[in-house]
Amino acid sequence: MELRRPNTTRTVLPPLAVTVGMILLWQAVSASGAFHESAFPSPLAVLRGFSEELKNGRLINDLITSLFRVSCGFVLATALGIPTGLWLGQKLAARLAFLPIINFFRNLSPLAWMPFAILWFGVGDASAIFLIFLSAVFPVILATMAAVANIPTVYFRVAQNYGINGLENLTNVTLPAILPQVITTLRVTAGLAWLVVVAAEMIAGRDGLGFAVMDSRNGLRSDLLVVQMIVIGLIGVVIDRLLVQLTRIQSVRWGYEH
Repeated sequence: MELRRPNTTRTVLPPLAVTVGMILLWQAVSASGAFHESAFPSPLAVLRGFSEELKNGRLINDLITSLFRVSCGFVLATALGIPTGLWLGQKLAARLAFLPIINFFRNLSPLAWMPFAILWFGVGDASAIFLIFLSAVFPVILATMAAVANIPTVYFRVAQNYGINGLENLTNVTLPAILPQVITTLRVTAGLAWLVVVAAEMIAGRDGLGFAVMDSRNGLRSDLLVVQMIVIGLIGVVIDRLLVQLTRIQSVRWGYEH
């Protein structure tokens, strides 16, 4: 049977039309005079602000700074969260012992740790990475743990009948069974981590996109504020699209087939 290919017209044109329509509406509201230019900048003013930020290099520097922080925090959370979740998912006694405290910290806002982050690490990369780590590690642990605990027992029985044990069991049975759920959690968690880094930089930052947002607000540069908002949103979409590529791995594609 021949696989049906996505219809480019149906997947590209509707979002493009909505985007163009929103820009036209934005321009119409701006041109109506209902708001002052400083409170509601026009698309042309934002475009000029974008050009200004690119020329002075600040936008690129802030973007690199924020991406560095979120990458470090997210990678650390994943590196610790997935192995911990695997262990808890396989050990019922440990799961019952640690689940309440993990749920407690998962429901505690990472920004509540901000005063301690500044006291322990100062203002800069380390404190932001710490907050991003806290926002991501507990959801990853819980998702991995739940995925492992819910693997049907028959999978392991069949593997045992074929003599699959130890590391081979982990790579051939456990990981393929849990990766679809874990990848979905990573997508959600990455979005949360991106929100946290911007919020952390807004509250206690000296650089980064979050700090740039506050600086533009304090300087009454609403055009630059919109530029930074657009960049923050676009980078969030790009991060999600990059993680979506993990679903194309051959051993986990089964979890996304309809």
